[in-house]
Amino acid sequence: MGVDLESVSEATSGAIGSLLSTTILYPLDTCKTKYQAEARAHGQQKYRKLTDVLWEAISTRQVLSLYQGIGTKNLQSFISQFVYFYGYSYFKRLYMEKSGFKKIGTKANLIIAAAAGACTAVITQPLDTASSRMQTSAFGKSKGLWKTLTEGSWSDAFDGLGISLLLTSNPAIQYTVFDQLKQKLLMRNKNGAEKTAVTLSAFSAFVLGALSKSIATFLTYPAIRCKVVIQAADTDDDETKKAQRKSKKTISAVICAIWEREGIFGFFKGLHAQILKTVLSSALLLMIKEKIAATTWVLILAIRRYLFLTRGRLKST
Repeated sequence: MGVDLESVSEATSGAIGSLLSTTILYPLDTCKTKYQAEARAHGQQKYRKLTDVLWEAISTRQVLSLYQGIGTKNLQSFISQFVYFYGYSYFKRLYMEKSGFKKIGTKANLIIAAAAGACTAVITQPLDTASSRMQTSAFGKSKGLWKTLTEGSWSDAFDGLGISLLLTSNPAIQYTVFDQLKQKLLMRNKNGAEKTAVTLSAFSAFVLGALSKSIATFLTYPAIRCKVVIQAADTDDDETKKAQRKSKKTISAVICAIWEREGIFGFFKGLHAQILKTVLSSALLLMIKEKIAATTWVLILAIRRYLFLTRGRLKST
């Protein structure tokens, strides 16, 4: 089976869209991550609001540190989106070829999306962990990618992998909610229409997409918060304390720590920032992806034709 050029085109345009949206929203992402990573009792919290992180960067003249780790984040974002979109497009095409169906059902679509998400999580987890550590480091003290990855054991680079695999359910929930809301809206519009075809407008699709993503984020947010805490950089320079703290960064230990220090609402700390960042990121990604998808496809076909002609000339000489 040769290279699936359509899947490559989808993956490339999705990866470029992710790269641009990540860069645009990175300061917000850094503030969100540092705010989420703090798991202390209410009286000891350094950041009481999301804006406290921003004001710390401004007051300490470390505004550029809001971009610390952006290279790693962009690399992780590009690779993850390429792998996801390629895997999703490839698995979908393979399913349709094997099953003989012309359309893919909702359940099969969710399974394929989850499979693509799982592959993406396993491949990009070290970069995800490194970017979280770099973002949550003290402003101006972030380490490079290689030093961040090698400061612990190899297994430390896969911190939060179990939760990352669990979070592949997020798009499954999103698509299910979107499909249900879409069907209800279309049925309501159809009752008022006579013979005209009823479809979603661009605005309705955006609103339903944002709403479904917000619901999926709300339902999976406790897992997202635990993952950030597990992957967060250590704040002390004391190696003994660091080693003790590192050994306690298990899922069960983090859940207990958040519960004891912050209560039930601690599992939803930073939810508003997560929804804002996620919705904006998804909207930007899909908008950019759709705008460049046709251009990407033309470029890939042009490169393929060039390589074919070059190969033909070499064979003739």
